[in-house]
Amino acid sequence: MEVDGKEFKVDGDGFLQDPYIWNEEVAALFAKFDGIGELTEKHWAIVKFIRKNWEDTGMAPMIRSICQTTGVKLKDIYQLFPLGPARGACRIAGLPKPDGCV
Repeated sequence: MEVDGKEFKVDGDGFLQDPYIWNEEVAALFAKFDGIGELTEKHWAIVKFIRKNWEDTGMAPMIRSICQTTGVKLKDIYQLFPLGPARGACRIAGLPKPDGCV
């Protein structure tokens, strides 16, 4: 996948093959690729929580814990990340494809 002249190795669903190359610039480029545009404070709160949870546990957090921790309602998460919490937010957070993500 190429965004703004930068190339990323991704799987067939667009998730980073090497999640350890992730940084905020990568997140911003993936958001741009997904048509989200510039990430807001709410975007970053969700992305950083997801990323931290993955770094601590090796897994994407459950959607309920994302909502509880960030204070963002589920319907608002879908507005912020039109592809959804797994395909959209987790991809931007640089996680591998979460289990159960279709």
